[in-house]
Parts: sequence; C-alpha cells; structure tokens
Amino acid sequence: MTSLDPTRTSADPHLRVERDNRGVVKLTLDRPASFNALSEEMIDAMSNALQSVQADPAARCVVIAGAGRAFCAGHDLKQMRAQPSLAYYEALFRRCGEMMLRIQRLDVPVIARVHGIATAAGCQLVAMCDLAVASSDARFAVSGINVGLFCSTPSVALSRNVGRKAAFEMLVTGDFIDADEALARGLVNRIAPPDELDGAVEALVASIVAKPKRALALGKALFYRQLETGFETALDDACRTMACNMMDESALEGVQAFIEKRQPRSA
Repeated sequence: MTSLDPTRTSADPHLRVERDNRGVVKLTLDRPASFNALSEEMIDAMSNALQSVQADPAARCVVIAGAGRAFCAGHDLKQMRAQPSLAYYEALFRRCGEMMLRIQRLDVPVIARVHGIATAAGCQLVAMCDLAVASSDARFAVSGINVGLFCSTPSVALSRNVGRKAAFEMLVTGDFIDADEALARGLVNRIAPPDELDGAVEALVASIVAKPKRALALGKALFYRQLETGFETALDDACRTMACNMMDESALEGVQAFIEKRQPRSA
C-alpha cells in the first residue's frame, strides 16, 4: 500500500481498514494474539467493510492481510465452544459463508496477502479471494479434522481452487502444505521471501489498478458465473458479456489506440 489517505483510514478492534489514493483498500484482520481467528465480531466487521467497498465507486482493489505472526487461524473455537447449540452453529457458519461470498461478489479484484499460517476458515478465506500472494514461509491447512471437525465449509472453496484428490487429502489428514506446494496446487498465485511480500503484493495491485475498472467488473462477474454452468451456457454468457464490454468507452478507445499504434487516452 502506498500514499495512504488518513482521512479514509479507520480503526476497529477487530479489523483495520485503510484506503490509499488509488482506491486500493487494505483490510487487516487485527486479532494477533489469537492468530486472527474469525470471531463473530470479526466476521461482522469484514462483512461490513466489504459492503462498504462495494458501495464505493472509487474502489479499485482490495487486499486482505493479517496482523502479527499469522494470516488467519480459522474460526474462534473458544467462542464457538461456549455456545453449543445447532441453531447457533448454523447461523455462525451461514454468516461466515455470506461474508466469504461478498468477496466473490465484489466488482473489484481481492488479493489475499498471506504470511504465517492460514488454517481451516483462514485457508477458506485464501481460497475465496480472487488472487493470493504468499510469503515463502507461509503454511496452509484445513485442520479441523484433527479436533474431530471435518472442514466442510472450507472444502467448498478449496475444492474449487485445487484438484479434487489434493483437496480431499488436505481435508482428511489435516496436514499442512508449504507455500511452494500451495503454488503448485493453485491455491496461491505467487510467493515471495518474507521481506519482499509487500512488494510482490504491490506489483499485482499496480497491474490491476492500471486496467479499466468496468472491464474488470464485467470480467470478474462472468468468470465466477461460467465456472458453475455447462460449457455451452458459459460460452453464450461470455459472448454477451464481451459484447457489452466492447461497447464500453474504455474498450472502444483501447481498440482504436491499438489500431492507430498509440497509447489509449484515459476515459
């Protein structure tokens, strides 16, 4: 993050929200003593922050990070254990799932900046982000099975990021994989040494914010829609989306600039 505008920076007991002058929003999970476990309060804070981003026409990209020594250790098990009722657990997981879905529904790309551990719902959070950049010493697991709890909700996002057998092995063993393995399996896009992690995230952010926002919004929505449909339906949807995109002023100018062998003028 660069050029932070302090007038657009907020502090929350569970989440830090920062916005720079390019429209890049950084959401930092801020419970370092508990490895940024997703308490009810943090889930609500994240959901509200993501909703605010969606309502902000100047927002261009979101980075999700963790304070302290870890990205996110999953749900707050102490808080969960204190309220042992089926209704409570169903409501909690539904709230968390809705928060995760907000990431996918955002018009702008969302990048996970991962260091330390990302376990259980923390690994789910990485998988739900559109992109992920990890420190070379980061580790990932869906380890609920180690305490008798199959990571069912994380399995939905995980199995849509990595191969089925690789996902199932992680789910039934609870074993950690390192950053190199996460990269090889497709859970993360890039890895960097710990002292170069912010630079690697910034390089990805800079590439994204240089692109037309409208094209990214149309493309992201189409990308997730087509993944869940049959091939012919997906292709038909993609044709309509691309035609709509082609009518956008930035696309028309970009194509004209290419024809005339010049740089496009800003819309």
